[in-house]
Amino acid sequence: MPNIRHTPEAPTRAQRLTAGDRIDAHRHDDHQIDYAGSGVVAVTTEAGTWFAPGTRAIWVPAGTVHAHRAHGRLELHLVGLPADDNPLGLDHPAVLAVSPLLRELVLAYTRDPGDNSPERRRLRAVLRDQLRLSPQQPLRLPTPADRRLAAVCALVHADPADARTLAAFGAATGVGERTLSRLFRAEFGMTFPQWRTQSRLYHALRMLADGLPVTTVAHRCGWSSASAFIDVFRRSFGYTPGTHNRRA
Repeated sequence: MPNIRHTPEAPTRAQRLTAGDRIDAHRHDDHQIDYAGSGVVAVTTEAGTWFAPGTRAIWVPAGTVHAHRAHGRLELHLVGLPADDNPLGLDHPAVLAVSPLLRELVLAYTRDPGDNSPERRRLRAVLRDQLRLSPQQPLRLPTPADRRLAAVCALVHADPADARTLAAFGAATGVGERTLSRLFRAEFGMTFPQWRTQSRLYHALRMLADGLPVTTVAHRCGWSSASAFIDVFRRSFGYTPGTHNRRA
């Protein structure tokens, strides 16, 4: 990531971005929470891409070089926390579940960043408590280091509906199935089917944010039927793709 900006203080604010807008690579001396009030936010670091719709938020620890991208009409809410205030105890990016209460706390806290009243300080204390209780969610696309693994990942990203097996992808890239299977586990900590599901969900969120119908998204992302897609989506995000379309 060239031309990395250094902004010591992580801002607390709300801002609107249109589909495809980017915030270039930068880093803060503070921690930051990124939340999408509408649309989908994707945060990319050298380790991979984390993505979150409205039921999730992304934790970006202090010092992490990261970039943002908007999918759909993004209402981005940013909450900065000092480096010595880490309610999650995490030193790596993570996706967190966002309860209805935490959502309202984030929206209220970012509404008037200049407010330093006792009421807003109490609001921040409750927000921190809710963050500490938020479970992590596995919504991440790791960046492959091995060129053989990168070649297979690129093929899957290019066409999420491609239903070829790992053996077939290996044949197309000149790598054995066992080698690829080992690389997926060693680098990503997951199997190829698990990683492909994450990739398909990421592409599905992007397409839904752009307003594509649920059935079209299911087909383009490789699910056998709209109902199968809806089931996986609901289990991953806590609501249906149709609800996501209405939010976005």
